[in-house]
Amino acid sequence: MEHWKRTIERANRCFMLGELVDAREAYLQALALAQVLFERWADADEAVAACVISHHNLADLHLRLNQPEESAEYLCAIHQRLLQTMQNPRLAPALREAALRQSSKTYVELLNFISDHGEYPRTHRLLHTDTASPSHQPAPLQHGVH
Repeated sequence: MEHWKRTIERANRCFMLGELVDAREAYLQALALAQVLFERWADADEAVAACVISHHNLADLHLRLNQPEESAEYLCAIHQRLLQTMQNPRLAPALREAALRQSSKTYVELLNFISDHGEYPRTHRLLHTDTASPSHQPAPLQHGVH
């Protein structure tokens, strides 16, 4: 987790300084770390938050680069990942519950993006499925041995 935090901090510094190529590289490194460690972090809330933050930072960067379609891709990717996590019975209940909590935030981010930038093919596909809304209930959580 500490390596991810340091990588995000470095990326944020680059972003603030307008060094967008370096920021993108660091954000991509942070995203890779978050994805690799997603199911392995001891704290499920931190794992999910790291993945959400990494995706949202890349979305913000692409907006700054005037690339809204790429931004939409990152916003959709994390929302879809959380929906899949919520519904995957092989994952730990804590991770599934953390994904459920964060999915309402990613859903709102998608709606705000569409309001500001319009709809793109992936946003349309994702939001017009039965499982796009965080109110969609995941499969029942199974407690016990995993």
